[in-house]
Amino acid sequence: MTSHFTRHYFAMAVLFVAAAFVPAMISGFYVQFIAKVLVLGTLAMALNLSVGFGGLVSLCHAAFFGLAGYMLVLTTPEYEVPNLGSSMVLALGAVAACATIIGALSLRTRGVYFIMVTLAFGEMLFFLFHDTDIGGGSDGIFLYVKPALSIAGTTLVDLENPVVFYFAALFTCAVCWALISYLLSTPFGDALTAARDNERRATALGIPVFRVRLIAFVLSAILAGAAGYLSTAQFGFVAPQMLGWHLSATALVMVVLGGTRRVAGPLFGAALLAALEDLLKTHVDEWKLAYGLIIIFLVIFVPGGLQDLLRFVGVRDLIGRISNRPVTVEGRS
Repeated sequence: MTSHFTRHYFAMAVLFVAAAFVPAMISGFYVQFIAKVLVLGTLAMALNLSVGFGGLVSLCHAAFFGLAGYMLVLTTPEYEVPNLGSSMVLALGAVAACATIIGALSLRTRGVYFIMVTLAFGEMLFFLFHDTDIGGGSDGIFLYVKPALSIAGTTLVDLENPVVFYFAALFTCAVCWALISYLLSTPFGDALTAARDNERRATALGIPVFRVRLIAFVLSAILAGAAGYLSTAQFGFVAPQMLGWHLSATALVMVVLGGTRRVAGPLFGAALLAALEDLLKTHVDEWKLAYGLIIIFLVIFVPGGLQDLLRFVGVRDLIGRISNRPVTVEGRS
């Protein structure tokens, strides 16, 4: 393992450990806000496994996000406490089955056709819940009691508690980052990125491209489903909008802004977008216009994403990037 990756893993470990002290230092509103960022960051990192490392731009990951939420509500009797373990297994199992079918069909296409097919499947799931009474129709459906995990009558985890939910979101986000990081360091990760860079060459080398991509697609869907499960538990509500392509597109923007070739990049992208939206809504009348202009600026001038921006050495490097001139900085190649 190179010193660069060692520093990266150490920095992320420190970040997650520091995040564990957040509830003791800030008020309840900000704890819930950061928990929301962690959930969105998990969704974005999950999507990036498909987009950044698999080269598969999917517009149906919001469908997996929302499907897990619907499964949580629909498999729980009204006003009963959902069992955290069994309800999550059922939700993620349904997502895995759905993603396997969608992936097996979608991966027979390439490029823009793959994007269109995943969009179509995502919209099919959206209208399944929007136009029928399965999950309350267009109005959505409430989760009246949050999931909890109890053993021998003792409650170990209760997501009704905002601080407990925060730690559940932090744990899920950390597991998502660690799992993707580990996979990319294995031969499976090498095969996935090889297929992304040159599919024909990967096939010639004996890599089962279809199987590798399908596994990555299903795994990314399961992680997106875990984020959707937590989102429904946090807000106590799920609606068809959680399955729509707008959320998929928003997650894709998080991926691009954070950096597609960095595992944790989309997490930073999610934090930026959530903070921008909250700040601009409060202080700017035409906040959507300002929101769009800031995103355009970042995409143009920081094309490598926020993690690349954090690696810049001094203002001189940033100026060189913007002016498109070569810059030499001592210690960098």
